[in-house]
Amino acid sequence: MSSPRTREQLRNHYLVEKELAERLRAASPMERPSLYSTLYEELFARVPDHPRLTRRDTESESLKAVNARLRFVEKFLTPETDFLEIAPGDCRFSFAVAAKARHVFAADISDQSATSSKPANFTLIIYDGSKFDFPAESVDLAFSYQFLEHIHPDEVPDHFRLVHRALRPGGRYILDTPHRYSGPHDISRYFSDTPDGFHLKEWTHRELAQVAREAGFSRVEAARHSIAQLGRVGWNALLALEAAVSHAPHKLRRALFGRVLSSVSLICTK
Repeated sequence: MSSPRTREQLRNHYLVEKELAERLRAASPMERPSLYSTLYEELFARVPDHPRLTRRDTESESLKAVNARLRFVEKFLTPETDFLEIAPGDCRFSFAVAAKARHVFAADISDQSATSSKPANFTLIIYDGSKFDFPAESVDLAFSYQFLEHIHPDEVPDHFRLVHRALRPGGRYILDTPHRYSGPHDISRYFSDTPDGFHLKEWTHRELAQVAREAGFSRVEAARHSIAQLGRVGWNALLALEAAVSHAPHKLRRALFGRVLSSVSLICTK
């Protein structure tokens, strides 16, 4: 894969992130909340050429990303929708949703919006990256994008239970996270067949669907439009494809899913 950075820069990034990720993987549940933010600070200090520090998206690139996410959720948005985004980053997407919803809540470990001009119906919730005290049955639609891969796998079931609790009956949690079979998607992709960095785990549809159902969600569907159109037939075909290639060589799985389905996209209904 091409990169504007040198091989030496990429390797340094990989080794530093792998070291820090191993620290997080080995941390106890009590230690993890304080590590989620401090390890990223250490990463950026030791990897000054990290893309998060050097890349500046153009306005058109940012708009394209926002519109791509809107396509996941827009058919469920109404002027009466109370919306929750988890890990909103620069909050551009949450701000866009605020124009279509009654109220938007955004939960993150810090305010990364870089603006003091926020919609009147927008509320930012700062939490420790693990648990947030959010009122039960208070939102209709929850959303996360490229988030689940960054939290400790042991905490993912708790995360689904927290979102399930926050949703009103019939509410939905829409999520998108990198698919394991097309990965790794973090810096490991240059050096390893497994995610060794801050993608603590990359998932399959089958795995996350099981976690969602165990958390209490009554229905799990594909969020990708081309698959969702096929309903249960498309969902079963997707699971069959995952099962068929689960033991295939890594390069074959990566090539296939990289072209067809690079992420796990789900609609989980309470």
